[in-house]
Order: sequence, then C-alpha cells, then structure tokens
Amino acid sequence: MLLVAAGASAAPAFADGHDSFTIKDPRIVESSGLAASRAHPGVYWTHNDQDKGAFLYAVDSKTGETVATVTMTGVGSPRDVEAISVGSDGNLYVGDIGDNMGGTWSNVWIYKLPEPKELKDQTIRATQYVVKYADGARDAEALMVHPKTGRIYIADKKEQGGSLYEGPAEMSASRTNVFKKIADTDMWVTDGAFSPDGRQLALREYFGGASFAWKGAGKAPEREERLSVPFQRQGESVTYTTDGTTLMYGTEGAQSKVTSVEVSGRGGGSDSGSGEGSSGGGDGGAGVDGDFKTGAIALAAVLLAFFGLKRLLRKK
Repeated sequence: MLLVAAGASAAPAFADGHDSFTIKDPRIVESSGLAASRAHPGVYWTHNDQDKGAFLYAVDSKTGETVATVTMTGVGSPRDVEAISVGSDGNLYVGDIGDNMGGTWSNVWIYKLPEPKELKDQTIRATQYVVKYADGARDAEALMVHPKTGRIYIADKKEQGGSLYEGPAEMSASRTNVFKKIADTDMWVTDGAFSPDGRQLALREYFGGASFAWKGAGKAPEREERLSVPFQRQGESVTYTTDGTTLMYGTEGAQSKVTSVEVSGRGGGSDSGSGEGSSGGGDGGAGVDGDFKTGAIALAAVLLAFFGLKRLLRKK
C-alpha cells in the first residue's frame, strides 16, 4: 500500500482540482488508486499498491505536495492495495483487492474509514470487510462506490476481458461479503470511477477506456463512448473531479503525473439525479481509443513485460 508520514503537513493551497499535476512525494512510487476528496477541494487521495504499512496520502493538486498521511489501524497487514473511492457517506473505501498470482487468495479486503475533516498526519481506525466472489477468486484493481446508493462495485482485471461485480446492499464486518457478477466489461480494467451524479461509470485500461450509462443495481450498464485516455508509463488510476466535468488519470512511478481530460457532453454534476445520461469520452488531444487493440500492442507488450514482470517478481 503506502509509506510513512514524516513531520507535520503544511496546509493545502486549495484549488479547483481540474488541472494536471505531478505527485512530488518521494514515498509515492506506485500510485495505483486515485479519488477526489469531497471534504477538501483540490485534494486527491492516493496510495501505493505495496507498502510497509497501511497508509493513505492526501495530495494537493495545486502544488503536488502531500498535505496529510493517514495511517489506518484495525486492518492487519495490507497485501495489494489497488483502489480507493470516496462515498457520499463521507467515508473513504480502500480496495485491498489485487491478486497478481492469478486468483489464488481465498478472500480479499475492503477497508472503510471516515475522510478526515482536518488535513494532518493522523491515525484512523478502519472497518475491514472480507470479500469473496461468487464465481471464484480473481485479480482486480478497480473499486467504485456508487454516489447515490452507496453500493460497492469491483471490476476485475483480465487481459481477455473482465467482468463487473456488485457487492451486497449492506456490507457486513462480521461475515464474508459475496460479490456477484452483473456484467461483462470486455476490458482489461486497471481502475474505474462513477460520475458524481451516478449516471456514468468510467472504466480505464492501460491504453484506453470506456464510459457506460448506469442502469441501476443488478443491471448491466450500457456501453456508451470511448474515453480519451492519455499515454502513461503504467496507467493505473482514474477519478472524476467533484463536479463531474473532468476525468483525472494517474500512473505509477516516481514523480508520476496525474493528467486531466475534460469529459464530453454535460458533466456529472453532484446535484443531478441518478438516471440515464450521455457523458463519457474526453476531448481530443492526448488520448487513445477505448477499443485500442492494434497499433499500440507492441508498445503495450514492451511496457508490460518490463514493468509488469518487475512488479510480479517483486510480489513473489
């Protein structure tokens, strides 16, 4: 997951959080999840996928500096933290859901903790949920909390095309929570995010992505548009800005850049309803097609062979 806090944190220079920025903290070298803070405008939560402790980092997008490090307690030793999402209930949801060994863990975990009201280095006790899939273990890197219902969803990561899983209406801390498949994504998903109004679900891959119209609990979302995903070293994360007008794409690596891409059509404003809508693909420029399977395949093979193999060997 993430690394330790060092010293007191400076107060953030609040920004609107729509501009690209670089994460400057030398401890954050494997940023694999990203979530826009609801309590602190312009701040983004992130974490490493492997860490010597249960740490979350609040990064001020105006400066790229870490303004708070949260140490989670009550969660044991995180194994492979891959995702983070902010719920409308004011809680952070952290997905310890990675399984690079091909689905060998008997279960994975989700951690829930209140988003701190004050940005400072602190320790917060989290609730730990045990999670299994109805159709067997799998690797996953995308966890999304629906902003209206609070229901948790996980998209697994399969090169041949993965699936979307829905959690129970109410999560239990005392028993195993079984996630059930509700749809095929036909994507190699590395992260995902709901728009603030709950109408769209954005799923990204390393070299592309797609926007889906949300149809409600238990229903397969409808694929709408391709997302304009920027070329990145190892594209691992995505989140909407709090007003739904922009998607922020993150990558692993030291001094990693978070790249903003404006959402086409109307935004996903947080004061809208949760029905159908038409949003999705980004503007032109630095993006690639969501169904991008050719042309970049050689580049993908080289990058994943180098970075993916290093990561896999490290996790052994």
